[in-house]
Amino acid sequence: MTPPIYLDHNATTPVWPEVREAMAAFLDRHFGNPSSAHAFGAAAREAVSDAREQIAAALVCEPEEVVFTSGGSESNNLALKGVFDGGRGSGHLVISAVEHPAVEKVAAFLEERDVEVTRVGVDADGVVDPAEVAAAIGDRTRLVSIMLANNEVGTIQPISEIARLCHERGVLVHTDAAQAIGKIPVRFADLGVDLLTVAGHKMYAPKGVGALLVRSEVEITPLVHGADHERGLRAGTENVASIVGLSVAAAKIVRQLDSAAARMAALRDRLAERLRSAVGEDLVVHGERAPRLPNTLSAAFPDVAGHELLERAGRVAASTGAACHSGSEVRSATLAAMSVPPETAEGTVRLSLGWSTSEDDVDRAAELLAGAWESLRS
Repeated sequence: MTPPIYLDHNATTPVWPEVREAMAAFLDRHFGNPSSAHAFGAAAREAVSDAREQIAAALVCEPEEVVFTSGGSESNNLALKGVFDGGRGSGHLVISAVEHPAVEKVAAFLEERDVEVTRVGVDADGVVDPAEVAAAIGDRTRLVSIMLANNEVGTIQPISEIARLCHERGVLVHTDAAQAIGKIPVRFADLGVDLLTVAGHKMYAPKGVGALLVRSEVEITPLVHGADHERGLRAGTENVASIVGLSVAAAKIVRQLDSAAARMAALRDRLAERLRSAVGEDLVVHGERAPRLPNTLSAAFPDVAGHELLERAGRVAASTGAACHSGSEVRSATLAAMSVPPETAEGTVRLSLGWSTSEDDVDRAAELLAGAWESLRS
């Protein structure tokens, strides 16, 4: 039987073979606790140190600015709650209306605890206006958190300009870069932000590991207390094997990103062309006029429901939106913020390609999706 076509890389990515191979040694021979003084601990400690330097080189920051976490959600929680004294502080937070739930729900948590939250809108392509962010900043604003790239439609936000305007007003900036790493260049120093979220399983490393980049002069309150790990910002014995895997993935991304991104963009456009040829001009591609991730195609099929389309297509593994809530019948917050009509949102599917996606994958997926659309319409 022909294997399914995996077009859900924005939900999670497979672990690269070289990542798995590098991790194996630290699940087997080098199993020591990095805090132990003996040789087993020294080997693990050196591996964590080397990984920190490798990730810093890949993301263009200082090694001491890399704080390892369990993934993107913890990093976002540490960033937002950390700035607001672990959720006990007050002040004003600015986010966008298209943030991932790992930011939006943290904002809602803080809002219940006397933090004022402003949600700035986006245009029809899902882009935040830096001027609107600047206008939302007031005397009590402590943090602005805007994602680097949207997980549903792939829109890339003007983070450098947002960071510049925020810093002119003395406000810290966080960006959730989980969806961007491995698809576009991500350089902490060039973006000008103070905090940046990394998620391993979005970049061909394992689930359960990530990082928060914290500019060296920025002080935040830890969420996990215990021994003095990670600059005192995240207690707990390090997940050595996964940290090593994260660093190997980051290094490969830097070496091969340009060619991989160009290839994914060409395949994304090929997929869009084939779908439009089959469906016609009524096929809507969300965010098509804006800078987008090279791997992400958010397309709305007319007169059908997205979840029914994917069920009928069968062998295409994709989603109707963010994997966290793609089973919901409620219109996604991202599409709602973009003023996408409910009937268009209902027919939307997210097709996200990966480094290993082939032309054959794209052509077969287009044929299956087009066939499913025609079947549902008839």
